[in-house]
Amino acid sequence: MLEIGAKILHKAKARMHLHRARAVLDTPPLRPLDDGVVIFSMIGSRVLLPYLVAVKSLHRQLGRGRVAILDDGTLTAADRQVLAAHLGEPEIRQIDAVDCGPCPRGGTWERLLTLLDLRRDAYVIQLDSDTVTTGPVPEVVHAIAQARSFTLRGDADAELVPAAEIAARKPPEYHRDNPAAHVQGAIESVLDEVRIEGLSSPRYARGCSGFAGFAPAASGRQLAERFSQEAERLLGRARWEQWGSEQVTSNFVIANEPDPLLLPYDRYLNFWNEPLPPEAAFVHFIGTYRYHRGAYAAATQRAIAALAR
Repeated sequence: MLEIGAKILHKAKARMHLHRARAVLDTPPLRPLDDGVVIFSMIGSRVLLPYLVAVKSLHRQLGRGRVAILDDGTLTAADRQVLAAHLGEPEIRQIDAVDCGPCPRGGTWERLLTLLDLRRDAYVIQLDSDTVTTGPVPEVVHAIAQARSFTLRGDADAELVPAAEIAARKPPEYHRDNPAAHVQGAIESVLDEVRIEGLSSPRYARGCSGFAGFAPAASGRQLAERFSQEAERLLGRARWEQWGSEQVTSNFVIANEPDPLLLPYDRYLNFWNEPLPPEAAFVHFIGTYRYHRGAYAAATQRAIAALAR
């Protein structure tokens, strides 16, 4: 009974949030720049308003880039009109048209593979719709200028380390041999067994694909495909197709870039139902605690007020 009540309350808070987010429609349109930077997201009709807050608030602080979108299949003609008016006729691709090659389909794999294709010609920033940029982002600006890939950390303790070290740290309950282990823990537990030609000492970082930057690279999706094939060999196809495999792959790709940046967690963070630090510049309001403490609503309202100025 308590669980049902919690779900009803969550839905009520979600509806209230959408009501407040409608004010973003009264803000000036984003002015895209064809400057080699692409802000990319996969969205659908349900998250249209929060997405506009996410992309407009980032673009305002970044001062760069054009917008590209992967339609999850639910955008309506009216949604597309809103996107065109507010984001300067963004490029919109269809999810069904994405060729996943040897990688799984679903679970945001189409999003990752599309942005890796885009990075052949541009610096691509993957942005989730449940994020708000709340202040200046100089670290991101510098990463783009230096052609460094970056990622939001999964938690404050995330570091860039040898992949074998990640495998050695995994407790038994997260190991591949435990059939109940989540796919992310399962593959991380055997990262020392991953074999990719030309990558003798792979690295890994527990990042968050909700906000990640991919520097231009002619190789595109090559490393992601090779890693996916290795993961499938180690876990089996059915297990590797589970939700979460895309994020592991995103982490692995960025960790093995020439000089990747893990964004400082005191300024770029996931919301875990704790008070936000005053210096926070970017917040990812993950699903579990998205509407707790009114933090998402407050950040959304501040962002819209800033956009209206």
